[in-house]
Amino acid sequence: MSKSNSKISTLKNNFYALKLLWSMSPRLVVHGAISRFLGYFEWLFYSAFFMRFVINSLETGQAFGHIMIFLGITVTVFSLMSLYNSYLNGHVYPVCKAEVNKKLYQKLFRKSRNVELECFENTDFYDKYTLAMKNADVQLCTTVEMLFGVFFGVIASICAFTFMFQVDKLSVLFILFPIIGNFIFKRVVINIDYKRNKDMAPHNRRIDYINRVMYLKDYAKEMRLTNVFKLMKKQYQDAITGVADVTKKYTAKSAAFHWFYVMFTFTFIFEGLLIYGAYRTLESQTMSLAQLAVITSMMVSTTWILIGFTDSVTACFKNGLFMDYLKTFLEYKERIPEDYDGDDPGEKIESIQFKNVSFAYKDVKVLSNLNMEFRDGKTYALVGHNGAGKSTIIKLLLRFYDPTEGEILLNGRNIKEYNLQKYRALFATAFQDNRMFSMSVADNVMLGENIPESEKEKTVVEALKLSGVYDKVMTLKNGINTTLTREFDDEGAVLSGGEFQKIVVARAFARKCQIKVFDEPSSALDPIAEYQLFDNILKACKDNTLLFISHRLSSVQNADWVYLLEQGQVKEEGTHRQLMDLHGTYADMYEKQAENYLAGKTKEGIFA
Repeated sequence: MSKSNSKISTLKNNFYALKLLWSMSPRLVVHGAISRFLGYFEWLFYSAFFMRFVINSLETGQAFGHIMIFLGITVTVFSLMSLYNSYLNGHVYPVCKAEVNKKLYQKLFRKSRNVELECFENTDFYDKYTLAMKNADVQLCTTVEMLFGVFFGVIASICAFTFMFQVDKLSVLFILFPIIGNFIFKRVVINIDYKRNKDMAPHNRRIDYINRVMYLKDYAKEMRLTNVFKLMKKQYQDAITGVADVTKKYTAKSAAFHWFYVMFTFTFIFEGLLIYGAYRTLESQTMSLAQLAVITSMMVSTTWILIGFTDSVTACFKNGLFMDYLKTFLEYKERIPEDYDGDDPGEKIESIQFKNVSFAYKDVKVLSNLNMEFRDGKTYALVGHNGAGKSTIIKLLLRFYDPTEGEILLNGRNIKEYNLQKYRALFATAFQDNRMFSMSVADNVMLGENIPESEKEKTVVEALKLSGVYDKVMTLKNGINTTLTREFDDEGAVLSGGEFQKIVVARAFARKCQIKVFDEPSSALDPIAEYQLFDNILKACKDNTLLFISHRLSSVQNADWVYLLEQGQVKEEGTHRQLMDLHGTYADMYEKQAENYLAGKTKEGIFA
């Protein structure tokens, strides 16, 4: 992108920020603009009007009372301005910024809830999403504040130049010094700081990592049982040395240009203008003391106005990148929005059909010309090696993604025609990579399911019993009301991987819907617990359409139909007995697993 296009984009992003903030809190925008205006007005008034009036009045012999009236009015006005600023800082800003925080994060959370799953798996999009979320309200308010700083800074700078020009035409030339200092040397200093921080980043990340590791409990045992501390110490020392080396690399250049910045921004204009004014006043006697006082006062004001203006310009460019992330995220057009509307699929499900379905993720083909059907009340198993496409089928079935080619039909109609939320409400799911929330066991099972409160406990207990974790939960201090994880509760429970997995399975038992989907529900369980779990699943879901994925083929032999997938295609399908009689891939996998399971065991009780 060219520099001109970049500037135009930055300008658009800043005005987008203004529009967005206005939509959430017009009062904050208005008061922010007034506050910035009054800040610059105060600088200009004292230097251009106040000093000139007082000195001219003294030189021309104005009545003392006349001067005091002017001073009284000035004190009153600026006292009211101070009171106004106190009101802003004490009431308006806290209230308005809390309102912005609430409304902005509602927008962001609603958007993050509405975008398709693929967005969270897209590194570029996810990076922008996380950057947009980080201190978004503060960044937004700061961006608009800096935009007003630029706008009123331009006006104030023009006024300052005009006033100085009226007093003494040549004095305006001294303004070139802070302009050069701020717009040339300060930018160089900022670029040097940027490069230095960029070079330091790897070393600082290493330092932050070691600092974090040293106090996290997850690493405490290894720290005490091994010599890893020596390695960490060596890495820390190397990182500190790296930071020092980077600092040395940039010190001379940074110091030199910072010196030029200070000299041009402050010293040359202050000292130069004072020498010039003193010569005009004392030597050539072509300037009055009043003019000298006004010029020196204007010099200070103009310098700080320029500094404030350039700081605002720099901040606008810097915040423009954040606003680009925020704008990109909020204006992103979802391909499968969560609020997608359509027809009601109803509650009766006769069949779900994959018809010539192909799917590619980032140009990598995962499924190819897939055909399969799930009929009402039947039990189906998807089996195959890792990467065969089993989990992708579930994601397509739940419409986390849409097929690249082909279609998925529910009762003969493309699932894209249905209201997304109502369609997904047909499914109860238990994924192997589900997460626990820092909530009670009961809430982790129900996950906000809308059922009468009087039925909640009974539903939770039944689901926990079916998943085989009820007895364990009842040993916890508060039973089903025990908080899982210790994130916010020191008395919270941290369960084993298998126990957590059973609670995930309990979620599918608790949800009342026609189709139950289990993705590797027993991966963390031993064979006996696995056998019991699948027995419970088959009994509890006998009236449901049941679909499950499993690597362990011992658990699929009671399914009505088995699909064996390989490289994104159905390689074999049929009942367990039919597939065993084929003596193909399925039979070979089953027999090899059976040999491993039967080491020290008999077939009875596990492999019927």
